Amino acid sequence: MTHEIAVIPGDGIGSEVIPAAIEVLEALEVDFEFTEAEAGDHLLEAGREPLPEATEALAAEADATLFGAAGETAADVIIPLRAAVDSFVNVRPARTYPGVDAVKSETDLVFLRENTEGVYAGHEDDLSENLSTLTRVVTDEAAERLAEYACEYAPEGFTIAHKANVMRKTDGRFRDAVARVAEENDVETDEVLIDALAMHLVLRPEEYDVIVTPNLAGDVLSDLAAGLVGGLGLLPSANVGPERALFEPVHGSAPDIAGEGIANPSATILSAAMLLDYLAEPEAAERVRTAVEATLEAGPRTPDLGGEGTTEDVTRAILSRL
Repeated sequence: MTHEIAVIPGDGIGSEVIPAAIEVLEALEVDFEFTEAEAGDHLLEAGREPLPEATEALAAEADATLFGAAGETAADVIIPLRAAVDSFVNVRPARTYPGVDAVKSETDLVFLRENTEGVYAGHEDDLSENLSTLTRVVTDEAAERLAEYACEYAPEGFTIAHKANVMRKTDGRFRDAVARVAEENDVETDEVLIDALAMHLVLRPEEYDVIVTPNLAGDVLSDLAAGLVGGLGLLPSANVGPERALFEPVHGSAPDIAGEGIANPSATILSAAMLLDYLAEPEAAERVRTAVEATLEAGPRTPDLGGEGTTEDVTRAILSRL
């Protein structure tokens, strides 16, 4: 079976780390058909739409999409791309690796983040010259879809993170809907306030495993977790929908190092491993993860992890360990 993959490098280091991931995928005994498309700041600078209709349509039709990074046009690119695959959950694992200096070596977390609503729903207005508003959207339907996924992903139980003591209507609805679905599926849950969780993760990350969060909170807390394990260069992610999915590193376009050839490809290659899992290629996915982990432990490493290796050096090392 041939898997049709949409490839969207995007901005900055996206055009450096995406080719690395494609090389790794092509080295496997798996059949892929890759179709590349454009998106990002460079299109806007050229007077074009940052997300062409053809690119959006490609993501909506492919079996899966591999995306690099978006710069200043992120809201115009990645949010519509997630919508194109009807992604209702953003899966962000954050764990430590042997040989990588980490603030908290015991960290091993997965964030399941609601991916369609909250403050990222896009309802912002200027009511006057000095007054702007942002409308937060929370529905039972979106929270319940996330909860159903969480019950399948973590049948042993998970933590619900919220701020329902202040945002009683919105986070209260989110918390209640997720807890209700978990109870219906006989899945145990506990809950924690988002601000308290931020402190707990820094002090005692080993107390948590799978964390189910609203949209903005999942974005912020997963970046915090990246700091615990060695940086954003290690965090992959999956945007999962009912029939399609989009995979991307959590890091952004990193314009400060773009073009220097020193971007860490690990997060993107680990995102490709998540893509393989999604496409029911678990053995290939495990091979990729094992090769990445061995390279992180033994080197070479890019400067963000204290090494002197280049993107090419790390990619070659991972390929040799496949």
